[in-house]
Amino acid sequence: MAEIIEPRLLKGFRDYGPQEQAARQAMFAKIQGVFERFGFLPMSTPALEYKEILMGKYGEDEKLIYSFKDNGGRDVAMRYDLTVPLARYVAQNRGQLTLPFKRYQIAPVWRADNPQKGRLREFYQCDIDAVGGPSPVSDAEVIVCMCKAVEAVGITNYQLRLNDRSIFDLLSSLFLAAGASVDEGKEVMRALDKVGKIGKMGAVKILEEKNVSEGAIKQAQMLMDLGEGEQALANIEQNLSKDSWAVANLRTLLALVKAQGVAEKNIVFDPLIMRGLDYYTGVVFEIILPDKPEFGSIMGGGRYDNLVDQFSDQSLPAVGGSIGIDRLYDAMVDQGLVEAEGLVKALVVNLDEQLMEDYVKLVTGLRAAGINSEMYYQPVKLDKQFKYAESKGIEYAVIMGPDEKAKGAAQLKNLKTREQAEVPLSELAGKLK
Repeated sequence: MAEIIEPRLLKGFRDYGPQEQAARQAMFAKIQGVFERFGFLPMSTPALEYKEILMGKYGEDEKLIYSFKDNGGRDVAMRYDLTVPLARYVAQNRGQLTLPFKRYQIAPVWRADNPQKGRLREFYQCDIDAVGGPSPVSDAEVIVCMCKAVEAVGITNYQLRLNDRSIFDLLSSLFLAAGASVDEGKEVMRALDKVGKIGKMGAVKILEEKNVSEGAIKQAQMLMDLGEGEQALANIEQNLSKDSWAVANLRTLLALVKAQGVAEKNIVFDPLIMRGLDYYTGVVFEIILPDKPEFGSIMGGGRYDNLVDQFSDQSLPAVGGSIGIDRLYDAMVDQGLVEAEGLVKALVVNLDEQLMEDYVKLVTGLRAAGINSEMYYQPVKLDKQFKYAESKGIEYAVIMGPDEKAKGAAQLKNLKTREQAEVPLSELAGKLK
């Protein structure tokens, strides 16, 4: 007898059973519907890329890329996100694309991360990007589309936190004046982005461990004390004086976002939001859930005007955002916002071996009418068949015995309300619809 292999999952990977996956697919459909209403069109990129395509784009997170040699000896890597493959696609197909190029993609990505709550090694991203649009209108549209997608799956209490890296770049003159190097400025930016997770003291500790100069740490502390919202904008304008155009641009963006239906109470300017990826160049944003802060950001994105340049000698501005559906799903489960999704509408109950052909015709007719239906395979007690239906989230039971057959009818039972009524077979599909 062959040795039994222990069934087990790799750490950081997970299965989704039928009801969970049905709920996730319903979320995908709602998000996809919002993306398409905003004019974003679907596309797909492969799971594997040449390693050189992905390297040098993600900063210190580059170590999380899964890479290996394939059977042909080529250096390949599994996609870390959906943005860099998009940039490669745009550079390869530039002559055939209508600009601005607006696309969405819903697909898995892989990161050799340390698994924890809300963080997996394989997870799905729901991305939109607008390539070739330098206007803040495109920034606002991507941001609003992301917000409306989150709202479409039932999230109302969320915070959209925005910043603009160009503001930090202008403030970097303060670091240079304090004797800091350009590299130290990058370390400060990365540390500031982690304040929401580890606090101000944690960020200072990171900078001390990186041997960042005392002057740069003091400037970082000054930035951490700017606050948020309107007060932070005013403080930054004071520091920037003649360069306050960056704040004016951000105010314009905020106005455009509000004008498209995102509630002011959901929007927060946060000068510490930087986003960790090296390719961001301008506005950056993320969405967090105040009721579930331990899940971190469930959506993030920003402007990346130089990424396509790395694959082409022609520059193309771009902005995009991404929803982490697995993290969002888990947060919604924690809040009781996800109900078991039943993909099957009706179960044709099997009561009599002699009526088997009639049951087959009945379920076939319902399916032909576009109603997701199944038939119980063998005649067993009614309670057992009802329990089977309820465990799968099936809403209706169709019951037909010899008496109902003689009348050309069936009993239609709502398994949630327990209401039951006799319905002519000719009207059954219409009632279920």
